[in-house]
Amino acid sequence: MSQTTRNVLVAGGFLLAAALMAAAYVSAFLLTPRQGHSMVVEVEVRRGDTFAAVARELHRKGLVSHPRLFVLWARLRGLDTGMHRGIYRFEGAVSPAAVLDGLVRGRTAVHKVTVPEGFTVRQIGRLLVGRGLAAPERFAAAVSEPALLASIRTEMTGSLEGYLFPSTYHFRILATEEEIVKTMFTEFEDRFTPEMEARARELGMTRHEAVTLASIIEKEGGPTDEFPLVSAVFHNRLKRGMRLQSDPTVIYGIKDFDGNLTRRHLRRRDPYNTYHIRGLPPGPIANPGVAAMNAALFPADVEYLYFVSRNDGSHHFSRSLREHNRAVAKYQRNRRARTSAKP
Repeated sequence: MSQTTRNVLVAGGFLLAAALMAAAYVSAFLLTPRQGHSMVVEVEVRRGDTFAAVARELHRKGLVSHPRLFVLWARLRGLDTGMHRGIYRFEGAVSPAAVLDGLVRGRTAVHKVTVPEGFTVRQIGRLLVGRGLAAPERFAAAVSEPALLASIRTEMTGSLEGYLFPSTYHFRILATEEEIVKTMFTEFEDRFTPEMEARARELGMTRHEAVTLASIIEKEGGPTDEFPLVSAVFHNRLKRGMRLQSDPTVIYGIKDFDGNLTRRHLRRRDPYNTYHIRGLPPGPIANPGVAAMNAALFPADVEYLYFVSRNDGSHHFSRSLREHNRAVAKYQRNRRARTSAKP
């Protein structure tokens, strides 16, 4: 073997060793979490941010020890242009490889929000505003978006009241009001199944009427196992041409309701005053859950025409006005007695 050959082999060996060492170093850099880093770190990727700028921010916040190497590795893999904007949350010891994977897959931080059954659009707006997920004006515009309103298939205008399904959601921190509203509306569309729509037609109701009735059942309150009984009362009254006489519908039509429902309120001429109008109000008065929607479509097979609160969360149901008046006298008297006993 000539000296030249030996030199080439030695040089090649050095280069191979250097390459292996470099590969080991890069591998260790990518797969090893930053030592002593156990805090929760949030990094925002804005529209127009370069990958290098994000890498510098990751370095500043202690997630990446060598930002240039981080950028080079992402560039070699063709991942430096695949970021999604948003706020990313990294908890505990996270390796640069995991950070890069999160950026590329768009695993942005989310807000967990639970919207209770029976919340109105206004209450949902206040909830989202309070969590920093919405601005009042933009949310109001989103729930009145013409294309979504048109998809309800009704002449009603105003807002998506009744069609923002109450559930637990995980919204991106930077989600727009339009995205949030569409997510909740899409959830409603998924929950109100074709079978439910067919059942509504069987009852001689449109989907909009079924949702409106479900919202009234939801707002009347009481345990969910009473919902079919409450539904039966309303169905029976509708069949007989009787007014629904539901307090929650009256309250919905009162702007800035102070919690005190008076006789004057009950006499108001208002499209939501079911003491005044016959039939259902023009639209839902809240956003009902599945139990209320099922109850609206499958009322109990009973002849009740009246119900009154027992003041313990449940209701007393009656077939006749005489029986109902006795129940009202009993439970109102009990309520007055408890009220007068309070210090």
